[in-house]
Amino acid sequence: MGHVRRLVFLSAILAALLAPATAGAVDRTVSVEATVEREVPNDAARVYFTVSKERQGRAAALHVVAVRLRAVIAAAQSTPGVGPGDVTTGPISVRRVERGKHPVYRASESVTVVTHAPDAAGDLVAAGVAAGATSTRGPSFFVGNREAAYNAALVEALTQAKAKAGLLAAAAGATLGPAITIVESGNVVPFSAPKAAEPAGDCAAAPVSKRSAKASVCTTASPPVKPGRSTVTATVAATFALE
Repeated sequence: MGHVRRLVFLSAILAALLAPATAGAVDRTVSVEATVEREVPNDAARVYFTVSKERQGRAAALHVVAVRLRAVIAAAQSTPGVGPGDVTTGPISVRRVERGKHPVYRASESVTVVTHAPDAAGDLVAAGVAAGATSTRGPSFFVGNREAAYNAALVEALTQAKAKAGLLAAAAGATLGPAITIVESGNVVPFSAPKAAEPAGDCAAAPVSKRSAKASVCTTASPPVKPGRSTVTATVAATFALE
């Protein structure tokens, strides 16, 4: 029994002596940080339309807004780059507005349209206005697949961090080992932000003759647009073992 106890005691001492050496080996690390900033072409755009009308009664105001907004939606969906799930309607409001002794009711509803043909965003704006939109906002350009753009920059940042760690390891006379910790951060920032809503011409209010009933009420020129680029930033802070 005493022999066994001595063996256990010696084993404990041996483990204690080896522990500092092992810990020292683990502590041999190199920590680096790398940041990648790249510009990615915007491949999508968002445009907001609003239809707002005043009438003597609530139902009348809501009816004319509904008719106009359906026309705006139809025009947007027929524009190249707009898919079935790219049109979303917003809140509907009907409120009393004082107009001297004869108050009226103002109804309004908005719709958000995303187009995957950003170069044709001006055509989308013109189509919505011609269909009866009373105000517009946008287009605001952005990267459709933000995650893919960010992940690509993230991988590039990790590659740069590893290369930097390899240089430091070689300078220290060591060999770069596996990564112990990796911390990432970053974002995707659009080049420009959308402007405030702007009134649009009331094309649909123009008189329509019987001969042109099936034609567009008026023609709105497409404003020029430049989709621009978004800035993608990815930062990686990594710690590698040294062997």
